[in-house]
Amino acid sequence: MTLNSIASSRFFRVVDWAKPSPRGLGGTNLYVIHHDTGCGTSRNVLAILRDVGYAPTVIEYLQTGWTRPQFLALFAAADLTLQSAFRTTKSPADELGRLDPKVPDEVLLEHMLQHPIMVNRPIVVYKNGVRLCRLSGAVLDLIETWPQGP
Repeated sequence: MTLNSIASSRFFRVVDWAKPSPRGLGGTNLYVIHHDTGCGTSRNVLAILRDVGYAPTVIEYLQTGWTRPQFLALFAAADLTLQSAFRTTKSPADELGRLDPKVPDEVLLEHMLQHPIMVNRPIVVYKNGVRLCRLSGAVLDLIETWPQGP
């Protein structure tokens, strides 16, 4: 089963991005960051957003996780595949036998939902897009107001 077929299955539904949700997709601020406080890249992206004057809703996804529909909506909006956002290092991926490329998407999806550490971060949501900002500079595609130069 492919991610597209999973997303189009009966489990997928459209998510109202502005609606507050304790598990991750909503928030009243324009920016939402799915953040790992232990990740330097995630801290850099959060700092960039704050430096340009935004006060993003910070979701510590390692504690909150996602519902299946939220997770699929994030990935669809960011045009991500499970493999492109799959974290293979510093996660239980190897122990769980998930590094084999033959692992079906449905199995990989379930493990990523059960073990949020298996998802690369940070993921930033804004009205003009969703990005996996694994390189900090990727967040610049979403920023409307750039930081002042020296």
